[in-house]
Amino acid sequence: MATEPKVLHYDPSRCTACRYCEVACSYSHLGEIDLAKSNIRILFDERTGAREAIHCLHCDTALCVESCPTGALAKDAETKLVTLNPLLCIGCGRCIAACPLGAPWLHEAEGVARKCDFCDGDPKCAKYCSPGALKVVTREEWKRLNGGA
Repeated sequence: MATEPKVLHYDPSRCTACRYCEVACSYSHLGEIDLAKSNIRILFDERTGAREAIHCLHCDTALCVESCPTGALAKDAETKLVTLNPLLCIGCGRCIAACPLGAPWLHEAEGVARKCDFCDGDPKCAKYCSPGALKVVTREEWKRLNGGA
């Protein structure tokens, strides 16, 4: 029996804008602490106090996958996660333009797109989010928490 697909849920009311999720992501993937190289980004408006997390939702209909001319992006049939093969990526940026959330980003030094890979089922951003603003939920639970989105 296949497990239900998982995604990240972000609760801005719990977010302190500490950005430790970005630290954990960049360090676990690239071995360096560089917030600009994180696959999750926290936007914080100091004027209004608004917070938003930009991260891949591994969409049911993934526009990034549909836009990729090389097949570098694919939807995994079992996990339902959108995966990226950097060996096939040509850095054209079509996935970045196609994603309504702006989740993929171009790693300029590598010349390829990067995005959340869900850390092989154990997302470090959620694991190290001490206020609990990020948590792993099923897709159905995510839809319920987000008003049936």
